[in-house]
Amino acid sequence: MTETPERFDIPSTLAESTLSGGRADELSEAYDHPVHRILPDAKIIKVGGQSIMDRGRAALFPLIEEIAECSKKYDIMLGAGGGTRARHAYALGIDLGVPTGVMARIGGAVPRQNARMLQMLLAKHGGIYIMHDDFEKLPLYFKLGCIPVLTGMPPNDYWEKPTAGTTIPANRTDAGVYLSAEALGCETAFFIKDEKGLYTNDPKKDKNAKFIPKISAQELIEKDLDDVIIERVVLEYLMRAESCKQVHIFNGLEKGNLTRALAGEHVGTIIHA
Repeated sequence: MTETPERFDIPSTLAESTLSGGRADELSEAYDHPVHRILPDAKIIKVGGQSIMDRGRAALFPLIEEIAECSKKYDIMLGAGGGTRARHAYALGIDLGVPTGVMARIGGAVPRQNARMLQMLLAKHGGIYIMHDDFEKLPLYFKLGCIPVLTGMPPNDYWEKPTAGTTIPANRTDAGVYLSAEALGCETAFFIKDEKGLYTNDPKKDKNAKFIPKISAQELIEKDLDDVIIERVVLEYLMRAESCKQVHIFNGLEKGNLTRALAGEHVGTIIHA
């Protein structure tokens, strides 16, 4: 009768862990070295849906030319927002009682359309539309001088976790672009909007709203403002970030702001970890 060979265990900090324990130190022991930053010099940029795309040619064409010019100096990846059409889809979904996971799937259709339009407009400059599964090809695309464009919506789809008080997914296009920057090891995620940056209230509705040039994610959460220029879940991610320690929000309707922001100049609002 053949003897059963003795089991051989490879020593590992996590070998006996359930990965669902309540003690943080059980997992923290495994993190005794810094996270490897894959493409730390890449510039990950969100092009706002409502703020830029929905404004059409007048807003988008000058920005396209500035992006193309900046791509000669930097490795740039764009994430497209959804805008007003996505808001209409969410409103219809709420009326129909659609659950969060399905809402995430529905809401993701519009930023995909915007990403395809961005890619076509950037085609002569090397714009290339990529799916989420193409993410690992980014180093090759950058080497070839391409400008990858993808939807800002993260691929959670039906598996998007429920959001407190609403069925609208918390992780939308701001979150997807930010998480892309974090995954690649970039220090900053850039957000192109139609306002100077963060205000104490929506400046389009409140003329007394005060501009906030720089603030920490913790401070902003504690302020609990009625209107925040970026998805609130991004503030939570900033506080847990390994690499992407800040987001830089600025007005893309003002020519030159993108160039200055990518060069490291403070041109709008910086929210930091």
